[in-house]
Amino acid sequence: MSLFKRNPFGHLLFLKRWMIRIFGALTHKRYHGFNELQIDGSEIIPTLPETNVLFISNHQTYFADVVAMFHVFNASLKGRDDTIKNMGYLWRPKLNLYYVAAKETMKAGLLPRILSYAGAITVERTWRDKGKDIQREVNPNDTENIRIALEDGWVITFPQGTTRSFKPVRKGTAHIIKQYKPVVVPIVIDGFRRSFDKKGLRLKKKGILQSFVIKPPLEIDYDNETIEEIVEKIEYAIEQHPSFLKVIPAEERAVEEQLNKQREWRY
Repeated sequence: MSLFKRNPFGHLLFLKRWMIRIFGALTHKRYHGFNELQIDGSEIIPTLPETNVLFISNHQTYFADVVAMFHVFNASLKGRDDTIKNMGYLWRPKLNLYYVAAKETMKAGLLPRILSYAGAITVERTWRDKGKDIQREVNPNDTENIRIALEDGWVITFPQGTTRSFKPVRKGTAHIIKQYKPVVVPIVIDGFRRSFDKKGLRLKKKGILQSFVIKPPLEIDYDNETIEEIVEKIEYAIEQHPSFLKVIPAEERAVEEQLNKQREWRY
């Protein structure tokens, strides 16, 4: 491989490789040491095609969720079932792995800008900007960049577009699924908002059992299912459909809502 080989977005692959190695080594103990990441379903990862795979997940922190996925995916591809023991899997990481992130988040400081090089596809939120509700048309360049990333490899997205639980799934993800027909793999995570601050950069509490469940790819009729049907299928798959609230006690929901307010990161 040429030293100056680039991905479709112009990023030098050797630089991306070293960034993943370094940040992977720095963050490994956050999931296997200070806390314990309990993984289920990682045997699915090696069976997936090399390109056009879309991972959908609930969201709990800005960065810790994605970093955990980089760890789990690379460990799984190196034959580690449901574990990220031993960091050797970081030496030759998967380089065609991308994640969708809000443009304003990735520009908020030097570290997010550096992390962006590891694979961020930055998009403009159509419903919120700088803490205010807005209404904005979808930027066609954002959709095009997701298409390019899917053609090159795997893409991680958080279809609710927020770290708050049980918020509606945005229709944009369903449109992408219908248009580009990727293999859609759901992931359900928990414990991250208890382990880290809202940005997912500062370790807030140790000894937390974090869960990371990879589910089989969704069965989707890309041509005949409606956007609304796909949205509902996503909500159930990542366990964020409103019906899940019925099995959570009201008192527990109230406490969680209060904690969400306390976790809000202010610029």
